[in-house]
Amino acid sequence: MARKNAFYAQSGGVTAVINASACGVIEAARAHSQIGKVYAGRNGIIGALREELIDTSRESKAAIAALRHTPSGAFGSCRYKLKSIEENRAEYERLIEVFRAHNIGYFFYNGGGDSADTCLKVSQLSETLGYPVQAIHIPKTVDNDLPLTDNCPGFGSVAKYIAISTREAAMDVASMCETSTKVFILEAMGRHAGWIAAAGGLAAEQEGDAPHIILFPEIAFDKDRFLRKVDRTVKKNGYCVIVASEGAQYRDGTFLADAGTRDAFGHAQLGGVAPTLAAMVKDALGYKYHWAVADYLQRAARHIASATDVEQAYAVGKAAVEFAAAGHNAIMPAIVRGKGKRYSWSIGEAPLAKVANVEKMMPRNFITRDGFNITPAARDYLAPLIQGEDYPPYKGGMPQYVKLKNELVPRKLKKRFKV
Repeated sequence: MARKNAFYAQSGGVTAVINASACGVIEAARAHSQIGKVYAGRNGIIGALREELIDTSRESKAAIAALRHTPSGAFGSCRYKLKSIEENRAEYERLIEVFRAHNIGYFFYNGGGDSADTCLKVSQLSETLGYPVQAIHIPKTVDNDLPLTDNCPGFGSVAKYIAISTREAAMDVASMCETSTKVFILEAMGRHAGWIAAAGGLAAEQEGDAPHIILFPEIAFDKDRFLRKVDRTVKKNGYCVIVASEGAQYRDGTFLADAGTRDAFGHAQLGGVAPTLAAMVKDALGYKYHWAVADYLQRAARHIASATDVEQAYAVGKAAVEFAAAGHNAIMPAIVRGKGKRYSWSIGEAPLAKVANVEKMMPRNFITRDGFNITPAARDYLAPLIQGEDYPPYKGGMPQYVKLKNELVPRKLKKRFKV
């Protein structure tokens, strides 16, 4: 029987370790005799729709290995959500048409909840169209909000960045607060789940350490309570450090910082919660402030990535290929935490029907009773995920990252698809 090729694509916001998953997929596929070439979508799933397939076999062994320490999306990602099959069946039929033309029997989609949904639908529709495709979702999201996996690759490195940045910025503010800045606000990613902001809590080693306030999407924002807490903290410690999730919201669900626009997935465009909070502090309390938005820096910081995160990202990519080769379909490799006191993990599997479009929020017992910080239970969960250093190679003081050739496979279909 002729070997089937594989298609791999990166979806949504990239991370410091998504390329480690790509490395795991490609290296594992090259070692499996039943899998042919691995094609990657140029700019994610739209690469399949446009029949723009990158031939990863044209890349050297060393170049693929270097993906493990290279941030961002080596093949390009995109924010493009396929509609439901009922709304736009043509998109799914186009995917199968391209897969059939290039003898693709394995579909590896590396992303979050929306891509899990796409993966599931491709698996289901391919059967009805008479060209079965084994679809395996590879977890990736800095938001850490996928269900049925202990944590998500990409999160550990962002958590490490936020924890370190919080501690270092707090030391800066503490040294100058007598005559200068008294309130510092760090804005972290996190639309509905406060996992990233929670990681800022790891900066504290003892009572009174920063961050003094963490704002979670899961806890309704109360302006008066917040300002009273800021004022008490400044009077007690001389300064106040705040880590705020971009998804902080009022009791009615309104975001503190909704830009009024939507992204390609239909989500509200967020950003600006830090200056919004700073304005509140200035107007009500008059304290001098500074704020910062971690933005892309937090998810691109491969130079201080968590070694645990890198290892897990590679492992889920490798496991996806092994699951596919074993005949599994419509599943996601999941990280399973060991039960002992010493942190350990293994790879399990989760059905996509229970993963797609489901968000995992912070448990209430991970947030202190007053809603402004993390509990010991949260610390026990978060701390292992930022452990270990896995530095990229350096040259001339700068990290060395790989840039692939990304040569496209010749088109086989005459029809072009407009995205």
